[in-house]
Amino acid sequence: MPHNVLMHEEQDDVAVAVVDLKPGDQASAVTLEGKPVGTVKVLESVPLGHKIAMRPMAEGHKVIKYRRPIGKASRAIAAGAHVHTHNLKTLRW
Repeated sequence: MPHNVLMHEEQDDVAVAVVDLKPGDQASAVTLEGKPVGTVKVLESVPLGHKIAMRPMAEGHKVIKYRRPIGKASRAIAAGAHVHTHNLKTLRW
């Protein structure tokens, strides 16, 4: 299966959709270097360029992208869920 999401680092919690994803799709992740990372079942629509959770995260979890925290889960996030402003709060303000 060709990849449809990219991860900056294998340790990241989220990947970025390189196509529009719809519920029931399989999100197949590779790193920027092309190393396969894994798959998750897509739970909800994820638009091109948006983040998808590659693993479950509890409320309050510091979400990792680029091997760095990019925000905090404002509620529990299931693997395969769309990660955006409705469930991710920045740590900056």
